[in-house]
Amino acid sequence: MLELLNKPAIEVAPLVLGAVVRVDEVAVRITEVEAYMGEEDPGSHAFRGLGKRNAVMYCPPGHLYTYFTYGMHTCANVVCMPEGVASAVLLRAGEVIEGQSVAAERRVTSQKPADLAMGPARLTVALGIRLDDAGANLQTGRVRLELPESQSPFSAGPRTGVAGEGGTAEYPWRFWIPGEPSVSPYRAAVKRKRR
Repeated sequence: MLELLNKPAIEVAPLVLGAVVRVDEVAVRITEVEAYMGEEDPGSHAFRGLGKRNAVMYCPPGHLYTYFTYGMHTCANVVCMPEGVASAVLLRAGEVIEGQSVAAERRVTSQKPADLAMGPARLTVALGIRLDDAGANLQTGRVRLELPESQSPFSAGPRTGVAGEGGTAEYPWRFWIPGEPSVSPYRAAVKRKRR
């Protein structure tokens, strides 16, 4: 697995589609991801270099990078590239294939099975991924990644909710499996007023 992940995120992202992420009794098949290319990517947390918040992005491939967003949600990423180079694939959405009742208990606002893990925050809640899972080894840790045997057909487009240049059509680094009901709807970034 590490050999497949030791590449730039834009190459790894399509390979993660169809992968299974397991945490305890819940498993989710990944249907949507986004690539973040580190210091060369204006949409990446590592665009301005290494810091305390993004340090895990610089870990060896096959580790889990988690971060807190909007003051309430945890998001999960698969780290790729060699140690010292920031690159990661955001797990945006998936289909719960095992442990649906547990995922539904965690996601009480879901109205149908397809939206249990539709979106990066919903996905982490359904799986039970926490902020303190940051740095976990995805082969031996509590959170496990099982790559598919073959690559799924996919579509690509701009990343969802990324502000500025990194969210434009020049960065078609969101990848999804066409026709999957668990794929989240595209949303352009919302400009926020500074206080």
